[in-house]
Amino acid sequence: MTENPTGPRRPATALARARALPPWSLIAAGVLVGGLVGGGYGLVEPPAYTATSYVVAVPTEKSDPASALGFATAYGRVATQLAVLGDAQVWAGVPVRTLKQSVRTATSPDAPMVAITATSSRPDLAADMANAVSRALTRHANDAQATTNVELQQFARATRPTEPSSASPAVTGLVGASAGGLLGGLALLVRPRRASEEAGRSPSVPGPAVAADVHGQL
Repeated sequence: MTENPTGPRRPATALARARALPPWSLIAAGVLVGGLVGGGYGLVEPPAYTATSYVVAVPTEKSDPASALGFATAYGRVATQLAVLGDAQVWAGVPVRTLKQSVRTATSPDAPMVAITATSSRPDLAADMANAVSRALTRHANDAQATTNVELQQFARATRPTEPSSASPAVTGLVGASAGGLLGGLALLVRPRRASEEAGRSPSVPGPAVAADVHGQL
């Protein structure tokens, strides 16, 4: 009893369906999914507002600009320490942990200035936190003025931001679409080859004419 080689075909597997897809479909799907995910993230994530306050180190008669520049760098590092944030929380109305997470400082190698930046989902709170840390830092620095011979003065107060500093849903959607297209392109490179391409490269089988010639030679 012989087996029947021709039977009902199995349903197409996921691998077979993936091979049958046109090459551009992976990139298009990646762009679409990435754009939806990025845009959805931009809509769900609350906007962030940023406010910046500036303080400047001024040398006294017993000091020089180089010393003021060095102390400005030091004050930039001290601004986010517990000693300063402990006083700033009273004026900002938020706990020290919130200030620790939301406040960043930056200094310049060319100017004795400290930039104190605060970020919050509320624009008024962002300005309040930046000004509170600036006020507390100035107070601590001037308490040691007799020793450092450098006075810390407020250069510019933080103002209430009118626009969010975080990316809009359109921007996050564009970033997501770009990332999705890139992933789709990478998936295209490792995509299984079609059966027709593999069959085209398979070794050929000798035909009946070649078999008949061999039989005649025997």
